[in-house]
Amino acid sequence: MTEILRSDVAAAEGRDGIFAVRASGNVRGWNGIRYKSGLSEKNVNAKQLSMNVATIPPGGVAAAHIHVGFEVMLYILQGRVRHEYGPSLEFTIENEAGDFIFIEPGVPHEVFNLSETEPVVAVVARSDASEWEHIVPFARPAKI
Repeated sequence: MTEILRSDVAAAEGRDGIFAVRASGNVRGWNGIRYKSGLSEKNVNAKQLSMNVATIPPGGVAAAHIHVGFEVMLYILQGRVRHEYGPSLEFTIENEAGDFIFIEPGVPHEVFNLSETEPVVAVVARSDASEWEHIVPFARPAKI
């Protein structure tokens, strides 16, 4: 979770309460994932939401983490993923393009791109306007 790359936050345009980011080429990296810059408190007056497009590279992994105090919804546009989740990351679920995913606050999870040749691309919406400030690493328990 140490990688943080920014080519700056995408500029939003608009006025009188409606704003848009048009075809943002801005990309930030975090925790093995590339994010196409969307909307957050960093570029609009968002108080409770953020939204980006995430890409996990072929064979990539978003290391185990927890969302502290906020919900996440994803829509997979491309690819297949496996979530390992639960107190000991003992549960699994696989999802593919066309699936919607909801993650409750505080659920430890790790995300794996199941393809060695294709990226996973997903729209990610969070009930947290700050995006990553309330995501914490989760140490994968040792297997006995």
